[in-house]
Amino acid sequence: MASKLVIEKSKIIENNRFLTENPILRYLTFSALYLVQGIPEGITYFAIPAWLAMNNKTPVEIASFVAVIGIPWSFKILIAPLMDRFTILSMGRKRPWVIFGQLGLIISFLAIGLVQDPLNNLNGLMISGFFISFFGAFQDVATDGMAIDIVPIKEQARSNGLMWGSKTIGTALSLVIGTTLINMLGFTTAISSLSIAVAFIILVPIFFRERPGEKLMPWTKGEPSKQSKNAQLKSWKQIFKSLLKIIILPSTIIMGVASLIIGLMYGLIDTLLPIFTIQELGWTNTSYSQAYSITTVAGGFFGMFVGGALVDFFGNKRMIIIYLIATIVLIGSLALLPEFWKNDKFIFVFIMLYYLFYTFLCIAIFAACMKLCWEVVAATQFTLFMALSNMGRASGSGLVGTLKDIMSWEYVLLCTAISPLLTILFIKLINFKKHRKSIEEFTIKY
Repeated sequence: MASKLVIEKSKIIENNRFLTENPILRYLTFSALYLVQGIPEGITYFAIPAWLAMNNKTPVEIASFVAVIGIPWSFKILIAPLMDRFTILSMGRKRPWVIFGQLGLIISFLAIGLVQDPLNNLNGLMISGFFISFFGAFQDVATDGMAIDIVPIKEQARSNGLMWGSKTIGTALSLVIGTTLINMLGFTTAISSLSIAVAFIILVPIFFRERPGEKLMPWTKGEPSKQSKNAQLKSWKQIFKSLLKIIILPSTIIMGVASLIIGLMYGLIDTLLPIFTIQELGWTNTSYSQAYSITTVAGGFFGMFVGGALVDFFGNKRMIIIYLIATIVLIGSLALLPEFWKNDKFIFVFIMLYYLFYTFLCIAIFAACMKLCWEVVAATQFTLFMALSNMGRASGSGLVGTLKDIMSWEYVLLCTAISPLLTILFIKLINFKKHRKSIEEFTIKY
């Protein structure tokens, strides 16, 4: 009897090391992986553009940098089918790709710190930033695909809250710390220092496993799980045939268009804010980074513990539409009240509320996209949604300089507010129940 209890206890302890068996480990692991995605994003999308604005680079130059580093995120749709088709199955369906992406992220993050005279070498800065985004996209696709494989549907909204909240906090902290270090120690030393944090997180995917019985490393003992074998697609024909089935469903098409449109808003706001606050309002890059970091850390914490719960309670569509309406009102208010722009508290409140709704909106949209995914091509389908969003984001970033050249900031902001308005029209057309029923029929036939 005693030996039986010991065996059962040892099995419980062993199972706690696998993502499929331990919800707490799932939450912690995916939160850590998203946290590390936020670190290079905080530097490339926010700290460097603010630093360039502080050093009198033009809106066109800054917008060009942001647009270039956004391009690899649009390539995720080319990466995802590779991950659905090839892997070291004995180590899990997506975990080997997570480790590979993390290694590339470490190397490319170190490389950007080696760019000589970056203020006068924007091409070198763009190339290094491009590769950071490329490997960041690699790790992102693998992490999202693994989350859809591993996380039960009932946990997806909560998991997305923790994941996106963690990324937001990572972005905010890396921005404020990176800006401080750049101003104090110089660009190269600052970036090299922050790369240590990126390197440390690689321990997370190295020491967990997706399912019981799998290998920790290629040279250790283990074998593919039955679930992974059944879900793994074995030919390109099978992948594209399965993908075609799911992407021609109406709700998939509608969500794809909505993702592209809302991505425009993300790119416009993220790029115009450092230029607007520093060059129009006279802020320093330090004051901008502090405002951004404080507000997004607050948004991240609320997102982690409230964002997912609200989606669970009220539903995806309802919460997405509420967040979009709030965002329209917020951006429209900033555009129509230029007399308050010199009031730092007013701008601070705008940034705080925008990134709060931004965080909540991302959590709700990501959960909705996951709900629309068919597990056999989950990485590719989810990545399609994210690639469209990032295409919109890159386009929005590139538009800032052009729009500012032909109109005032008031009209640039009003143009930005059109994006969430159009998104509402598409979100209202999505039918989750009908879509899930179609997926169940596909699965039976598969």
